[in-house]
Amino acid sequence: MSETATTERRTAPGGSAAPLTGAYDTALLDLDGVVYAGPHAIEHAVDSLDAARAAGMRLAYVTNNASRPPSVVAEHLTGLGVPAEPADVINSAQAAARVVAEKVPAGAKVLVVGGAGLEEALAERGLVAVRTLAEEPQAVVQGYDPTVGWAQLAEAAYAVQSGLPWVASNTDLTIPTARGIAPGNGTLVAAVRAAAGVDPVVAGKPQPPMHRETVLRTGARRPLVVGDRLDTDIEGAFNGGVDSLLVFTGVTTPAELLAAPAEHRPTYLAKDLRGLLTAHPEVAAEGAGFVCGGWTATAEGGVLRLSGAGDRWDGLRALCAAAWTALDAGAGAVDGGKALAELGF
Repeated sequence: MSETATTERRTAPGGSAAPLTGAYDTALLDLDGVVYAGPHAIEHAVDSLDAARAAGMRLAYVTNNASRPPSVVAEHLTGLGVPAEPADVINSAQAAARVVAEKVPAGAKVLVVGGAGLEEALAERGLVAVRTLAEEPQAVVQGYDPTVGWAQLAEAAYAVQSGLPWVASNTDLTIPTARGIAPGNGTLVAAVRAAAGVDPVVAGKPQPPMHRETVLRTGARRPLVVGDRLDTDIEGAFNGGVDSLLVFTGVTTPAELLAAPAEHRPTYLAKDLRGLLTAHPEVAAEGAGFVCGGWTATAEGGVLRLSGAGDRWDGLRALCAAAWTALDAGAGAVDGGKALAELGF
């Protein structure tokens, strides 16, 4: 683990003298926006994961996307050049199925709003997937699938209104695709919530059931969460008390990172998965500012200021320290637009 515990309030990105492949035994990798976007691998992902594996790091793929069974995901990864077995894939459908199994008798019927991933996860727990309220389910489970439409959402709303327990695999509002950002399961869950007036139990990241499922299935002793989303991947790592690496190949922007509350602050940051293969520099307080590499960042009068030269990601690390410290001191959000522009963001 890093020297700074994830559950403590982080005021600067952490450093690691060793490459992250040597500091952690298992990488818990998000998929969408980290390894691939739709049918295509993200740039540098395949080579980076191959190098991480060769360095002795175990790779596990942890996704909030509940639409596909682990075997299908593993086949997709292998086809992209990332060898994977079904056991290497942990999805929110599995976490949701475990939560449902704790609420209903063995062999119970469960109304599924979602795809094959949920059906397989329920079967693993000895539960029977059904598609209508007329089949007398004892719970409702909902997960993302691109085929979900009005009829399925309405059936879920009727079932939830009848008093059945409702478990959502995740509540990600968006999902990255090869064409751009599309509505995610959280958007569909919101439709059922609006109709039924009830909130679901959420199993996926950043909630504890997903972290529990991941640890149970991987046996990781020194895990590193790797993701692109602050409100799922990074917050999930925070809630689980483990370290995290944020990559900028998905939905998060540098500006959003500067404004992150404590639970959304990663241990490390990198442009892409090559960040697994390198050491990460420390950020040091110096006078009224923060230094990383050749950059010095300060927060003055609600504005972030940057001076120096060097790797722009070191500049972003320094800016994070200045911005997060100002936020925690009660100064409110700081304007980092000019400083980010100087770094080319």
